[in-house]
Amino acid sequence: MEAYEQLRRLVESCTDDVQKAAGGNKAAGTRVRKVMQEVRETAKQLRADILDAQKSD
Repeated sequence: MEAYEQLRRLVESCTDDVQKAAGGNKAAGTRVRKVMQEVRETAKQLRADILDAQKSD
């Protein structure tokens, strides 16, 4: 489940920026939004991988 591991890494990578964005740092907010787009795409891929695995069983 490579997509799952990538998803975990993406979320963990933006932990500091989420806290900074909550404190009002606009640049950190921009970085978080960028990572969240990547999270969205990775989650879609993970979902597709899981559906494919279920179909092949």
